[in-house]
Amino acid sequence: MKKNLLALLALLICLWGTAPTASAQKKYKMNGVAFYNLENLFDTIHAAGKNDYEFLPQGSYKWNTLKYTNKLTNMSQVLASLCTEVGKMKNPLGAAVIGVSEIENRTVLEDLLKQPALKDRGYEICFVEGPDRRGVDCAFFYNPKLFQIEHSMLVPYIYLKEGDPCTIGFEWKDGRVEAIPELRGDTTYITRGFLVMSGQMEGEKFHFIVCHWPSRSAASPVRERAGDQVKELKEALLKQDPNSHVVIMGDFNDDPKNKSMRKCLGCKEKQEACGADDLYNPWYDFLYKVGQGTLLYQGNWNLFDQIVFTGNLLGKDRTTWKYYKSEIFMRDYLFQTEGKYKGSPKRTTAGGVWLNGYSDHLPVQTYFVKEVQ
Repeated sequence: MKKNLLALLALLICLWGTAPTASAQKKYKMNGVAFYNLENLFDTIHAAGKNDYEFLPQGSYKWNTLKYTNKLTNMSQVLASLCTEVGKMKNPLGAAVIGVSEIENRTVLEDLLKQPALKDRGYEICFVEGPDRRGVDCAFFYNPKLFQIEHSMLVPYIYLKEGDPCTIGFEWKDGRVEAIPELRGDTTYITRGFLVMSGQMEGEKFHFIVCHWPSRSAASPVRERAGDQVKELKEALLKQDPNSHVVIMGDFNDDPKNKSMRKCLGCKEKQEACGADDLYNPWYDFLYKVGQGTLLYQGNWNLFDQIVFTGNLLGKDRTTWKYYKSEIFMRDYLFQTEGKYKGSPKRTTAGGVWLNGYSDHLPVQTYFVKEVQ
């Protein structure tokens, strides 16, 4: 009897020590979303209506085929690397969606996808030509294996003069949010609009919005107005699709704590403070607690490049897509290692000298996970 009891106890101990838990048996998939300001990705040919004269062979940058092709090689190297590593995990498909800014036209996007680093990735382009007076726009690359596009539109940024009635850049048409067909408001300083790409990711509806808000050469109320407009756009998209997710990314030309982000766009820094339709901004801690940013100006880091998203992507129930983590994409080759600009992101050109670099901004990336059913 004693031997039998000892044998039974040994068996129970063995089973207890080796039986997998329910959580260990679960499998998850992960998709990455990224944003990168490509810093003046212009081709070498003048386009009517574009203020691209600096980026012509006779222009101030002496922009020629060699510099353009090197810029394409460098940009494609970074884009191909985004969202490919999550800790020790490898993700050979890379980012499901990449938002980009400061691109001249569709041609430069197509040239990027022809580069060896990207040509086999399978990315497709979402692009709508905008009215920006400099001639730079925003765009998306997306992998149709991971995200299936259904609709896209460019919602214009609308300047207001003092006393102008409040107006927005979209309207309702047959129950859908549509960009207005004409420009409104003061068009003296017309700038980039807000590119919206809507579709399905593993059976869940996502609206992606990529922005490049007015630069810091303009007063802060101009960016605050951008925050107001994008918030209205977010709310309209959720009204159209109440169970959808909204992800807003871009170069906001403001830090997470600025009024345009916190008050106007309505981003919250604490997950517990976010309702399903609120926006969560995970980037506060990067800049204000760790001291990491995406661009360096006069010795101080700013974090203008951010990815924020609706609170329905938060939580522990991963039977639907949920937020996992965010990162600033940092690699040694992206930084200047000597001279006046040591420690800064390595630009294409600085101080009139061609550096054969990348961008004055660092990319950002965010991961979402979902349980495999």
